[in-house]
Amino acid sequence: MTTTTIPPVTTPAPIRLAWSGIEAFTRDLAEQASGDGLPETVVGIMRGGMIPAVMIAHQLGIRDVRTIEVTHTETDGVNAAKTSTPATKNPASLGDLAGRDVLLVDDIAGSGATLERTRRMVEALGVRRLRTAVLTVNRSNWPGPAAPEERIDYIAEHTDTWVIFPWETEKGPKAPAPATTPTAGDDPVPEQGAASPSERDQG
Repeated sequence: MTTTTIPPVTTPAPIRLAWSGIEAFTRDLAEQASGDGLPETVVGIMRGGMIPAVMIAHQLGIRDVRTIEVTHTETDGVNAAKTSTPATKNPASLGDLAGRDVLLVDDIAGSGATLERTRRMVEALGVRRLRTAVLTVNRSNWPGPAAPEERIDYIAEHTDTWVIFPWETEKGPKAPAPATTPTAGDDPVPEQGAASPSERDQG
């Protein structure tokens, strides 16, 4: 009787993007969008999507930049667990978008659920035209069968692993220590872990 050894499943190591890469990606997305006509408003998905949204808005000369917070992972760390569905906070921050040509921007799409949920919210506000753009797509999490290009208008890059952006840390930020000064004899306050959810849709 022979036995077969099954090799272990390995997860590709995360990649870290440099600011030079972000600048190149945002220029690419700005050129793609302007080739189809300048949008009137840029909307960034908080938090990660706000940075490329602002950069693209500057490159296109657009001053109307809005934001919406949609989260789909439980923490900020690499390969963080996802929530069952994307959660939305403060939808009123989008303001009045009726009749406007809107470009919706996020840093990354994994399953595409965050971008899709936000797209439906923006469309419901009566926009005249809506386009979507992401810096990168994590193909290892993309559900299919439709290719990312069939659901996202502008994509700067594809990857097959978790991406760490220049504004992020690998383990996620730590919550600040309480603003108290221990007195003699007090036990030290234990360090707290990260508690805030991430907006990134890599899972």
